[in-house]
Amino acid sequence: MWTRWAILLAFAVALFFLYFFGLTRTGLLGPDEPRYAAIGRTMAQTGHWITPMLWGKPWFEKPPLLYWMTAAAFKAGLDQDLAPRLPVALLSVGFLIYFFIALRREFGERAAFYSATILATSAGWLAFSHVAVTDLPMSAAFAAAMLIAYRAATAKESVSGASVSAGILLGLAVLAKGLVPLALFLPAVWFLRHRFRTLLGIFAAAAVVALPWYAAVTWNNGTAFLQEFFWKHHLERYMTGSLLHERPFWFYLPVLLAGLFPWSPFLLLLFSKQTYKDQRVQFLAVWFAWGLVFFSLSRNKLPGYLLPLLPPLAALLGLAIAKAQARTARIVALISASAALLWFIPAIQDLLPQALLHGFSRAQFRLPLMWILPAFAVILICGLLERTGRRDLAITLITMVIVLSVVRLVCETYPELDQKVSSRSFWISHKESITCSSDSDRSWRYGLNYYAGREIPDCN
Repeated sequence: MWTRWAILLAFAVALFFLYFFGLTRTGLLGPDEPRYAAIGRTMAQTGHWITPMLWGKPWFEKPPLLYWMTAAAFKAGLDQDLAPRLPVALLSVGFLIYFFIALRREFGERAAFYSATILATSAGWLAFSHVAVTDLPMSAAFAAAMLIAYRAATAKESVSGASVSAGILLGLAVLAKGLVPLALFLPAVWFLRHRFRTLLGIFAAAAVVALPWYAAVTWNNGTAFLQEFFWKHHLERYMTGSLLHERPFWFYLPVLLAGLFPWSPFLLLLFSKQTYKDQRVQFLAVWFAWGLVFFSLSRNKLPGYLLPLLPPLAALLGLAIAKAQARTARIVALISASAALLWFIPAIQDLLPQALLHGFSRAQFRLPLMWILPAFAVILICGLLERTGRRDLAITLITMVIVLSVVRLVCETYPELDQKVSSRSFWISHKESITCSSDSDRSWRYGLNYYAGREIPDCN
């Protein structure tokens, strides 16, 4: 009894430091975060919840779910840095808890523990849980819908309320990022093809949730919304390179390895036919594979697009780790390899400000020799723990190192980002003298506008 409560307490502490600690130690970053936050703040101030407005002009790039979340946080009295980020972090943690519960119900506690731990500490999921952009809200809502749908598809009897719950979440995903969740939902449609009533209930509930906003914004704005939102940011974004994010077909393979960091070595466990005999595992595999193919075929590619595929992949890895034979050379090597990747974390944290300013290709990557002995010690301990049959402790040790690394990132790197990358510190120091801006950097301009609470005119 006490052991279980101790584990729950440790899990809660880890989640706090991973997702809530120091959220506002750096100002808003990039062009999207201050822009979306400004739209949400405008909604809270004006009470106009239908048409997203950026500095007095309609902004139709994304649907309103993130804006509504931010506006609600402003209405609750949160400040200009916490209001955009806290709702995203809360949504992420809420999904992680549901992710664990759903997988425990289907596959047992050990598999659920491994899967939830991998997802919660993976670089991709963590990074997008710390910024107020649309990728995490869409991914969490969509993944929850898929988890409910796969339970309905693989259960021998119909699951009460599954179609309504899955439909509501699917509708929220459509309100988070447009029609992409409907395309990603095709694997669930295939597995539910013999349960027409369940499918009908899912899409009916999704329509009830999502259609009112789409109808209202179209009524208010007409063809301007339809052309900007559907034509430019759906069809053109997918089929042409006009939005300047064109990447090769294989682009998401290295992104996938980076998004799963430091758990990427465990991908080697998935190349076994024995893993996919269970229909429930087949559902997870098709969910991931179809999403990877769909996004790889798109002409425009961004790393965040891959985020809704991390939950099924983490689930597959957790199941594979739980089933892997103990104390074999293969699993010892994989755990040791994941532990070895932890050595790269300090170097990644040190280059992050340069990478966000000038791009990762221009940042100088140097492995710090001072961390080689601690890294070697963690590798050695994890290997010994697996050899002695204590795999849970090995995974926990890697997790604890990640938690400590996030604390270091927040305490040391975030203040540097605030000074060099975010415009918040600059605005606080120079707000009395700023009357116009000649900077052409979009991130800087959107950030200044957000902290100024108005659109700063161009000096030219």
